[in-house]
Parts: sequence; structure tokens; C-alpha cells
Amino acid sequence: MPLNFELPENMDLPAIEEEVLQEWKEKDTFQKSLALSKDRPHFTFCDGPPFATGLPHYGHILAGTIKDVVTRYAHQTGHYVERRFGWDTHGLPVEFEVDKTLGIKGPADVYAMGIGKYNDECRSIVMRYAKEWKQTVERMGRWIDFDKDYKTLYPTFMESVWWVFSELFKKGLVYQGVKVMPFSTGCSTPLSNFEAGQNYKDVPDPAAFVAFPLVDKPNRRLIAWTTTPWTLPSNLALCVHPDLDYVAVRPKDSDVENVLLESALKSLYKKAGEYTVVEKFKGSTLKGKKYIPPFSYFESLDTGKFYHVLNGTFVTTDQGTGIVHQAPYFGEIDFSTCLENGVITKDMKMICPVDEKGCFTSEVTDFAGLYVKDADKLILKNLKDRGLLI
Repeated sequence: MPLNFELPENMDLPAIEEEVLQEWKEKDTFQKSLALSKDRPHFTFCDGPPFATGLPHYGHILAGTIKDVVTRYAHQTGHYVERRFGWDTHGLPVEFEVDKTLGIKGPADVYAMGIGKYNDECRSIVMRYAKEWKQTVERMGRWIDFDKDYKTLYPTFMESVWWVFSELFKKGLVYQGVKVMPFSTGCSTPLSNFEAGQNYKDVPDPAAFVAFPLVDKPNRRLIAWTTTPWTLPSNLALCVHPDLDYVAVRPKDSDVENVLLESALKSLYKKAGEYTVVEKFKGSTLKGKKYIPPFSYFESLDTGKFYHVLNGTFVTTDQGTGIVHQAPYFGEIDFSTCLENGVITKDMKMICPVDEKGCFTSEVTDFAGLYVKDADKLILKNLKDRGLLI
């Protein structure tokens, strides 16, 4: 039987939304729904909490809408769904704001100030935009409890996390290892992928072609291309693609031979007349060749695996020379490649001569105390003076 009603010719949808929201508020509809369903099976929902140090944006609104759909569905399929809003009050976004305001440059400044006082400063800003968050989330029509919210700074919350971790540890599901991660020298802390993407900027880096002479034939040099000269003091290996064609060429009016990918010759030489091809071979023939490193700061740690050519299919032809310099503690692929080939082991000392502020440690004697990016030019000059910069 058809329903007999007429739709108005014009509808003010935003006004209708506000009327519905007002009715929910006056009748306390959300809380009543919880009370009526309290004896049902529980549906556990853990809201991944946002930071209140910034305003909500499109990503928050989209994720919140999806969460609301899931919890409403659970309620409508016979469950009790307690929905408490959460606030993330830990981590870099909070500390970054405080550091910027107070001029904190690193852990030493925090210790000098006092950890308790520093924490108080962090707590003072963690709920900066809580009111705006509540207005936005409620305006979306999302049903979630702000009055019974939780904060990650609550001891009960932190203790629950430690309890979970202890249970994982007891079950043998926790292991200790080494991983290459993004790191902020400004905040002296590792970064999550999300944090590393915040305020991401493109900046100019020096691109350099560096020569690595072979031990058994010093006048034949492997040419690697790098945009991170500051990692060269930590070089432990080179890597070439086993199946690609490499050539040894002799530059005009020279007695040295430079080795690089055949298809990359144009990156080093503008004209074919600038060189003579001496030999052509696959990258696999270079495997195991020992070379002279540009710096010898860590030769004393060599177990016989340092400074050899490795093979790896990750080497590409789209940029560089097809010869990749490996500093395993500063590159994720470098680390896995050197680990797989035994250049480094899980129990050996890490070759990471950079402190938490991004400055070279005393191990790198020529550049100790310098911020790594400031050292780039000096490293390149050092290489140029020794005839290793092409």
C-alpha cells in the first residue's frame, strides 16, 4: 500500500541535519541506545586516537565516518558497543610543538630543564583543540562518547599497553633487532613513516661520481654515483646488477680505466670520443672484487667481508652508474643487502658514526663534530684532492 505524504518542493538539508542533531542531543539518544543494549554481547572497538595539537582535517573526517558505520552496524546486529573517544597525547607532534616554543634543541636541553617540567609543558598543549574536535565530530553525526574519553597519558592506559607487551614477551613473540629508520636530527628521535612525511620538503643534494680503485688493479676504478656524500665514510661495500652489461673505459689522455654500466656512459661522458672502451662484461664478473674504500676509519673492524663488490637485482638503470655505494646503517636496502652477504652480522658493532644531533662522532676524525649535511662539501673536496671525485 503506497504511503500518502508529499515531499516539500525545496529541502534545506543542512538545516535538517542540525534539527536531527538537536533532537539527538535533547533526547540523549546515543546514551539511551547504550543503556538499552547493555546486556547484549560486547563488541570491542578501539578508536585509533588523534592528536588534539592540530585541527581535524579531511583524513580524520573520512576515517571517523568509516568507524561510525562499523560501530552502528555492530549495534544494529545485536551487540553492545561502548564508544569512547580517545586522545593521543604522546609522541613527536606534541614534543615538536613544545621544542619549537621553548627552543629545545635536543635531549640535553630536556635533561637540563627537568623531565618533569618538560612533561608539564607537553601536557599543557595536548588538548589545545579538543573543543574544535568535539564540534566537528558531533556535526558529522558520529556517535561517540566525549565525556568518558581516554587519553594515552592516563596511567591506566599506559599500564594496559605495558601489560599487553609483557604478555607478548612471555609468549616469545618479542625479539630484539636492528632496523634502519627515518630519524630527526632536530628532535633527536626516530620517526614513524607518518611523522617522516610531515612537513616533507624537496631540498637540493650534491650528486657526485666517486672512484673506488680495485685492489688487484688500482688503475681500474669502479665509479659509483651518490647524492649522500656524508655516508661515504661509512661505506662497506659496492653493489652491481649481475645480469647487466658493464664496461671499462679509458678517458682520453688518461691511463686510468673507469667501470660503469654501459647504458650509463652518457651520464659521465657527453661524447663517445671522450673515452675508449677497453672491456665489456656482465656485472656478475665483478662479484667478490675487492676495492680500496674512500675512507679507512673502520678497517680495524673488517672481518674480511668489507670492501667487496656484491651482486643485487635492485640496482636500476634509470639513474647513476649502475654501481651502488653501500652504507648499511644508513639505508634500508643497503642494510638487508650487506646482511644477506655477510658484510655485517646481527651481533657486530654498528658502524653508525653519527650522533643524535646528526653530527659525526670522533671515529670520523677528519669531520668529527660537523653536522653531516654541512660536511658534504668538505667530503667532496677531500675526495677531489685525492683524485677520487670524477
